[in-house]
Amino acid sequence: MRRVSRIAVAGVASAALALSVSACGGTSSDASGSGESKGVGIAYDVGGKGDQSFNDAATAGMEQAKKEFKYEGTAVEPKDGESDADKTQRLISLAKQGFNPVIGVGYAYAPAVKEASAKYPKVTFGIVDDATIKAKNVASLVFSEQEASYLAGVAAAKASKTKHVGFVGGVDVPLIHKFEAGFAQGVKDTDPKVKVERQYLTETAEEGGFTSPDKGKAAAEAQIEKGADVVYHASGLSGQGVIEAAAKAKKWAIGVDSDQYAQKPLAAYKQYILTSATKDVAKAVFNLAKSVQDGKPTTGVVRGDLKSGEVALSASNPTYSKDTAIQDAVKKAEEGIVNGDIKVKDKP
Repeated sequence: MRRVSRIAVAGVASAALALSVSACGGTSSDASGSGESKGVGIAYDVGGKGDQSFNDAATAGMEQAKKEFKYEGTAVEPKDGESDADKTQRLISLAKQGFNPVIGVGYAYAPAVKEASAKYPKVTFGIVDDATIKAKNVASLVFSEQEASYLAGVAAAKASKTKHVGFVGGVDVPLIHKFEAGFAQGVKDTDPKVKVERQYLTETAEEGGFTSPDKGKAAAEAQIEKGADVVYHASGLSGQGVIEAAAKAKKWAIGVDSDQYAQKPLAAYKQYILTSATKDVAKAVFNLAKSVQDGKPTTGVVRGDLKSGEVALSASNPTYSKDTAIQDAVKKAEEGIVNGDIKVKDKP
C-alpha cells in the first residue's frame, strides 16, 4: 500500500509542477532569476513523506518556515527507479516556480543539486547529508551522526542484559558507516565484553535498504535470535520493521534521526524504543529558509554536532530518562566528546 500510494503522489505532484511551470512561462523563470522567494521547495529522498525519519524532519522545518514567514512551501515525492536527470528536473521545476531555497533531502541529490544550482545561480540550494558540492549558492547541511551514535552505543551497552547488541544499517554507504562506527565505539568504550552484531540491508538504495520495513524486520529478528537484546537502526523507513521486531520480542530498539518514541505511527511499539539518536534536520531546513528570507543566504558546509545541540540522544522514554546508570554514563560520554577527550570515529 505504501509504495503504490507514494508513486501516485509522486505522479500527481510532478504533473502539478509541470503544469505550473508551463503555465507561468517566462514569468516564473524571471522570478527565480531575481532570487526572490515564494517559499521553501523540498525534494524528498527515498522513503518519502511518512518515513518517520529525516524526510519528515525536513517537512517539519518547511512547515515552521511557512508559518513564520507567511509564505508557501511544497514537497515533492521521489519516484521508484528514478535517474539523476529526474532529480535534476524536480529541483529545476521548483526553482522555476520561484521556490527559494530548494532543498534536496539526501546524498543521492548531489549530482542534481550541482547541475540545478549552476543553472539558477540566484536561487539558494540546500542538500542534506552531502558536502561534496563546491558552489556559491549551495548549502551542505551535514551532521556528526557518529557522535549521537556513540551515545546510543553507551546506552545500549548499559541497557543490555545479554552483553549482546545489534546494528542494522539501511545501505552500505559512507554515511551509514558513520552511524555504525560511532555506535560500535560507544559500546566497546562502555563495556568491551558486549558483542556487536552488524548488518546492512542492501548495497544500494535502489535495492530498498531505506524503504523496506520487511527487510529491517528480518534483520532485527536474526540479530535477536543470536542473542541481541538492544538493536540500533540507521535505515530510514526500514527501521519501522526493526522497531516492530524488537517490540514483539520484548527487546529494546534504538531509533534514529527523529525521536521515534514520540512518533504516532510507532505508538504501538514505543514502550520498547529506549531512545533515539537524533539529528535536527528540521532546524537546518528552517535556518536555511530564514537566511534566504533575511537576505543573507547561508552557503558552504553547515555542520550540526553534539556541541551545537543538533545531534543528540532523546530522553522521551521514562525507562531511559529515569535510569541513573544509563544517564550518568551518557552524560559523561557527552562531556568527553564536547571537550575533545573522546574522539569518535566516522569509519568502522
